[in-house]
Amino acid sequence: MSGPQGRFLPDGQRLHLQHGPIDLIVEAFGRADEVEAAYRQAWRRFQGILQELVDELPLLRQPLSEAVPLLRGTTARRMVRAAWPFRARFITPMAAVAGAVADEVVSAMVDGRQLDKAYVNNGGDIALHLAPGHALRAGVVANQDVPALDAFAELKHEDAIRGLATSGWRGRSLSLGIADAVTVLAASGAAADAAATMIANAVNAEHPAIERMPAAAVRDDSDLSDLPVTTMVGELPADTVDRALNLGLEEAERLQAAGLIDSAFLTLQTQNRVTSGRNANTVLPGRKSRWS
Repeated sequence: MSGPQGRFLPDGQRLHLQHGPIDLIVEAFGRADEVEAAYRQAWRRFQGILQELVDELPLLRQPLSEAVPLLRGTTARRMVRAAWPFRARFITPMAAVAGAVADEVVSAMVDGRQLDKAYVNNGGDIALHLAPGHALRAGVVANQDVPALDAFAELKHEDAIRGLATSGWRGRSLSLGIADAVTVLAASGAAADAAATMIANAVNAEHPAIERMPAAAVRDDSDLSDLPVTTMVGELPADTVDRALNLGLEEAERLQAAGLIDSAFLTLQTQNRVTSGRNANTVLPGRKSRWS
């Protein structure tokens, strides 16, 4: 495995950091000297993250139970904190790895710096920094095979949303469900990552057009062992799509009521469901929402 790599993209504004499976796009906004210092801090922190995770990988791949795993790395501990609320069902800390890495790097970037805003995008799982008076707009692509912006979310400093993540059977991670994409807004990238995983798992149905295989047969290093993961979703009847999305929406609303997420956008074969912001009076689809 080659060591950590860092370079600026052709626009000269965004930093690309890559090491093994970790692939980050980093951007900061503010005074030029502050941005430059933030990028140096991001690079320094990034260089050791993968090895820290590899050193504790056997524990990180174990399903959570009532015993808190004793982990040393700060990124690993972020993963456990994000996955911990879901330990009554099957989950390993790896469900939050991409978001936790993004959180760790953005935290290093902003330490001691005066930035207007910054983000770290880890394959679509994103951690944010927003100073007072600043905002970011995020777009959602539900089907990477037919790239189009399916939704937008406005993220403002005062909303206290500092992470968003997407999960689904089409993504780079394996899923127990059939959602094309579930995008979650939450207090951190790790929290959004774990919640998106669980909501995407809940978008589910049984139908001959759905193909599944044991996770270990798809990827021999999967933390999901022999659990059946979705490998193909053919065209489904509209009522099957409707029921599957409603199951996912119920899970999203439950997590929202528990304060674990702000909101979520769910999509499957052109049908969508959306929750409103957590502080709204209702979470029914079609009402006032952060999503457009």
